[in-house]
Amino acid sequence: MDVLKRNNVSVRGDQSQAIMFSHGFGCDQNMWRFVASAFEDTYKVVLFDHVGAGNSDLSAYSKDKYASLDGYAEDIVEIGRALGLKDAIFVGHSVSSMIGIIAASQASELFSKLVLVGPSPCYIDDGDYRGGFTKAQIEELLDALESNHMGWSMSMAPVIMGAENSAELSGELANSFCRTDPEIAKQFARTTFMSDCRDLLATTDLPTLILQCSDDIIAPEDVGRFMHRQMPNSRLVIMTATGHCPNLSAPEETIAAIKDFV
Repeated sequence: MDVLKRNNVSVRGDQSQAIMFSHGFGCDQNMWRFVASAFEDTYKVVLFDHVGAGNSDLSAYSKDKYASLDGYAEDIVEIGRALGLKDAIFVGHSVSSMIGIIAASQASELFSKLVLVGPSPCYIDDGDYRGGFTKAQIEELLDALESNHMGWSMSMAPVIMGAENSAELSGELANSFCRTDPEIAKQFARTTFMSDCRDLLATTDLPTLILQCSDDIIAPEDVGRFMHRQMPNSRLVIMTATGHCPNLSAPEETIAAIKDFV
């Protein structure tokens, strides 16, 4: 089906219940390789690339559609319906956490549980809310990406991965950033960091696991605690893992937390 080719969808196993893994900004489905394989014996594992990432169909990219997270959520709904998913488990990393919440609101039959890894509904401080960045800092970050995509990728990857994690993983993340088409990366970054999904949290009643790293510069602990307070059926787990990518840096801890929840 066209949608499966468009998003480079991969399905492993033939179990009745599915678990779908959704990657974050500047990444692709390969970022789940240490985690997804642990679920292949018990679930139908669904992996994909957001349009503009990995081996997705770049010709399907539309600036208008993907100017908001809704466009990415629409793709997830299309994938889910094309595969005939029902009551699946959605696992989203970083911005894909919010994309998954939107998708679940658009098609409630698709998902029965949500797992949000390093989520943030809003990256910008606003009154009593602490997203981790001022608006000026976000604008500075986006300006740096606009002016020097390659340099931004090389400098930001170690920060996002976390100082305590290996240079090898930081290099992998930097290379992933660099492989992304610069124009698509710029727009996805703006869509990601300027989005505000806080109003969706209280209306999401699916059982939800929030996996919060103990030292994450992109999604600080205050953000995870805020989401837990706002989401009526959520569980918050503060991981010993540091950085923003525990799916790469701490797969065993990530796997254990997900298995305990599902």
